[in-house]
Amino acid sequence: MRKIKRVAALALSACMVASIVSGCGSANTGSANDTEATTAATADGTTGADTATATNADASTTAAAEGNGETINLWTFTEEVKNMVEKFKETHPDFKYEINPTIIATTEGAYQPALDQALAAGGADAPDIYCAESAFVLKYTQGDMSSFACPYDDLGIDTQAEIDKAKIAQYSVDIGTNPESGKVVGLGYQATGGAFIYRRSIAKEVFGTDDPKEIAATIGAGSQNWDKFWEAAETLKSKGYGIVSGDGDVWHAIENSSDQGWVVDGKLTIDPKREEFLDISKKLKDNGYHNDTQDWQDAWFADMKGEGEKGIFGFFGPAWLINYTLADNCGGKAVGEGTYGDWAVCAPPVGFFWGGTWLLANKDSEKKEAIGQIIEWITLDCTENGLQYMWANGTMNGEGGTKDCVASSTVMDMSDGTLDFLGGQNMFEVFGEANSYANGKNLTQYDETINSYWRDQARQYSAGEKDRDQAIADFKQQVQDNLAVTVE
Repeated sequence: MRKIKRVAALALSACMVASIVSGCGSANTGSANDTEATTAATADGTTGADTATATNADASTTAAAEGNGETINLWTFTEEVKNMVEKFKETHPDFKYEINPTIIATTEGAYQPALDQALAAGGADAPDIYCAESAFVLKYTQGDMSSFACPYDDLGIDTQAEIDKAKIAQYSVDIGTNPESGKVVGLGYQATGGAFIYRRSIAKEVFGTDDPKEIAATIGAGSQNWDKFWEAAETLKSKGYGIVSGDGDVWHAIENSSDQGWVVDGKLTIDPKREEFLDISKKLKDNGYHNDTQDWQDAWFADMKGEGEKGIFGFFGPAWLINYTLADNCGGKAVGEGTYGDWAVCAPPVGFFWGGTWLLANKDSEKKEAIGQIIEWITLDCTENGLQYMWANGTMNGEGGTKDCVASSTVMDMSDGTLDFLGGQNMFEVFGEANSYANGKNLTQYDETINSYWRDQARQYSAGEKDRDQAIADFKQQVQDNLAVTVE
């Protein structure tokens, strides 16, 4: 799932969690949420309140559909995929199935236990299509719950041929591939490869140009190290600016450019690149290279408006960070208002991705052909009639919608990615390349939890609250105490 900000979710009742498939009313409760972001609207403008209303409004349609047995059960955590499926039905009037959507927010870990129980229980109420975001997708494609996932080949999809035709980013394919079978069981609709998103006015003042190629060279794009980045940070500091808002802005680039994941052969592993984050976090703080904010908090958003302690040059992130976070928090809606239009994107020092939602099918579903039609249209169709093209060009709900990067490079090559927010720059030219650099082989099913432990220890270390050895020791103890992972 793209990291879109969310409103606080409606509490799930004990009845729903305990009896998600056994008749305790509809499970279509909750609001859109995300594991890191908690206050933004979804891509189509809906909020948590909209989600609750929409899911409850589906009750009559669902009941009618269940009456004739022609129902596909969709489980997800926001309105986004539900709206895509509704668009599929609108554009495929002969499609005979009704959709029964269950939307449960990821707030406080509510979505996964409910989904797991529904998959394990099976039967008519079991999910036919279900969604997983990057923070926990490996659990469903390669981990503890992967046995329920159906290979796309078994859905009537010529999977590899269509992946090649659409030129799907390899990291997305790797994440969605079951290692035991070698089969693709999940793909996303977005591409979330990361770039460096920077302020044009600051670039001109400090470096004499805002040209993306020049700024890319200035920060060491593609170098696979942070040497030029630190040089740029020092130059910016001399002019009174910070290079990033907080250490979290660098974390995702470091996390997803590492060679190994947190767990290798059942043992906790601290990749040298991830361990280096301790030093990077401390260097940023000790040298005053940032405003020491935490992502998804007010001070972080203030830096997007240019209203922080000092002006901030940029943020590391994918296209969704532009569309649904920077654009919503820049202080304006048109060029000249706030920082709107004063941004550009360039390649980062290291390749990475951040976020995304993968679609999976239940291997026990009796509606595989119909499910395959939906999933193929969302994730692999690279024609102008597919979801990918509509998503890239902002036309799913008519002209003038939000343009976004999609999984298919073929689609982005035939689409217009220019944004007024980026001063007329075509973002697809940068993000298309960024997607090819992303690594999808360093994730584990424990990332959401372990990342939070590591980042907390890094902040305590950079603040001088504990030394480096103690931070690492405390991190290992947290993992040992809370996860089924061997710690040495």
